Amino acid sequence: MSRYREIAAQLRSSIERGEYARGSTLPSEDRLAEEFGVSRPVVNRAVRLLRSEGLVRVERGKGTVVHEIAPIVRRANQRYTQDARERQQSRGAFATEVREMGHEPRSQIVQLGPVTPPGDVADLLRFEVDEVAAIRKRHMFADDVPVQIATSYVPWSIAAGTAITQEDTGPGGTYSRLADLGHAVTRFSERVSVRMPEADEAVVLRLAEDQPVYVIHHVAWAENQPVEVTVHVMPVHQWRLDFEWQADPA
Repeated sequence: MSRYREIAAQLRSSIERGEYARGSTLPSEDRLAEEFGVSRPVVNRAVRLLRSEGLVRVERGKGTVVHEIAPIVRRANQRYTQDARERQQSRGAFATEVREMGHEPRSQIVQLGPVTPPGDVADLLRFEVDEVAAIRKRHMFADDVPVQIATSYVPWSIAAGTAITQEDTGPGGTYSRLADLGHAVTRFSERVSVRMPEADEAVVLRLAEDQPVYVIHHVAWAENQPVEVTVHVMPVHQWRLDFEWQADPA
């Protein structure tokens, strides 16, 4: 193993054990070089590797800072239950997940209203040409650290004139309001991919160009009708995707 990778592994282990707390500053590169008996460029490569993994960031005038937020666990099979969405008067599963990690959730709505959705979303909603959806685009934070961009689309024929088009959708969020409107969600489907962030996404999520994101296309179904699509853009280093399912009896 390359020496810089060995150093990165040791620093990573120290962070995971809590020797360097979340939000704390690592020793300077000069000090680390002396500690490990290597040149500063070797330490710099190790730090850049940890930065690409999202464990640390480099701040001008401060040094190398351990990322404040540990990876958030997204449990796909549990997060959309009514209890998970409405627990502690949450406005959806994201708020519950963040609170369970000991952090304060915040969502900033950056777009709200009727739009013609992009082609991939229109296909998932089974739209005809020029059909309109209610868009709800949010920048989502944990303790003011940006951790997700979520853009939801609900057919305008369902959402128009309802709380779904308001900034505050009420306890349980959109899915609870869909149920109130007679479109109770009966199943979900998701497609997960990984790519590098678009330029605007990197700015919002404070990512370097070599830090990838998950893209999750999430579809909510009321019986056989798709009633909502959400596109989640999430830094890979900031999330852990958990899946669980039953096995067929032997």
